[in-house]
Amino acid sequence: MTGEDIIMLSQRELKRIHLIHKVLDGTLKQVEAAGIVLLSDRQIRRMVKRVRVEGDKGVVHKSKGKPSNRRLPKKIKDKVIRRYREKYKGFGPTLASEKLLEIDGIKISDETLRWWLIGSGDWKKVRKGRAHREWRPRKDYFGEMIQMDGSHHDWFEGRGPKCVFMGYIDDATGETFGRFYIYEGTMPAMDSFQRYIKKYGIPMSVYLDKHSTYKSTAKPSIEDELNNTGPLSEFERALKELQVKVIHANSPQAKGRIERLFKTLQDRLVKEMRLRGIKTIEEANKFLGEYLPIYNKRFSIKPKERGDLHRDIPKGIKLDNILCLKTERVLRNDFTVAYNRKFYQIKDKVKATKVMVLEKIDGSMAITHKGVNLKFVEIMARPQKERKPPDTYTVRKTYTPPVDHPWRNFEFGRQSKKYEHK
Repeated sequence: MTGEDIIMLSQRELKRIHLIHKVLDGTLKQVEAAGIVLLSDRQIRRMVKRVRVEGDKGVVHKSKGKPSNRRLPKKIKDKVIRRYREKYKGFGPTLASEKLLEIDGIKISDETLRWWLIGSGDWKKVRKGRAHREWRPRKDYFGEMIQMDGSHHDWFEGRGPKCVFMGYIDDATGETFGRFYIYEGTMPAMDSFQRYIKKYGIPMSVYLDKHSTYKSTAKPSIEDELNNTGPLSEFERALKELQVKVIHANSPQAKGRIERLFKTLQDRLVKEMRLRGIKTIEEANKFLGEYLPIYNKRFSIKPKERGDLHRDIPKGIKLDNILCLKTERVLRNDFTVAYNRKFYQIKDKVKATKVMVLEKIDGSMAITHKGVNLKFVEIMARPQKERKPPDTYTVRKTYTPPVDHPWRNFEFGRQSKKYEHK
């Protein structure tokens, strides 16, 4: 064999050639050679016969270097690559193969498409280095813990406004839930959480990062220090009222499941919305209603243990009065309350010094005392107290000390002997 032929041989083929030469030299038996390369002795005998006739090339398989008999026609390959460039530019091979079958009716495996795209220069395989991190096992039960976060991304690829995807993923099953909002804040967090628990129930715990929405940045008060507690954000307070345990992650890598979810959705979901021309948050949220069930059916897994730890919403509980902004305000003597530079007149007669102002998700407002809603109306200005007319004021008389008052005997500039210290 020439030098070029030897370079083209694999390590396995070189090993077989070495063993066949030993068999031909009589230093190794055919059965022993078969045991080394894990082949039958009949195959070794066949190789020995071919090497005697053809030389070392007899070890090489006859189909090596030839096109596969099962290869797809070139016109199909050209059609697929052309369709990819026109319609699915930027799609990964796996997602592109799914869309080609779903939309165009072309069945092609993702591996075949990957090699075609690499060969045509439309896809580049990138190996990413990963830092070593300790692996945390999944929770055992569905609803035992959910991971929650917001993903800021150009979800509409310039067709619409930039927005945030408030995402949820169950730690045990990978069941996914989410919704689009203008920004990541307290109200979007409360609205999305309310929608989640209405669909699945109240989870045991929620895994969050330390965004100001989820963890208060205020300094502990004296009362907090005495009670060995810390200040709560409005979202933390609401989850505490629902008896949901809040766990804060110290790094993005700690909540890797939802970070990987966002990475997947920023690829798959973005391209799905591109194909449908979605450009508004309303259209995107409507599309999630049909997309997420399909996504969950494909990618969610069975939990380690049977059972659902989500709790039903207790009867009689008003979620709107929990998942809202709560602010304590002073009730003045004239039964008025100031809030957000506005004044409200309380219509009910209530014996209280303070009331609670609730700003709800739907934009409405309520004022309560001990959980009871109070009737109120907004007033343009706080009522002014009535003042007496100027002519009713009594003129204060000037006080004149008597003649024997000590003040008259006091000598300025030096102390009197009467006032000297002994």
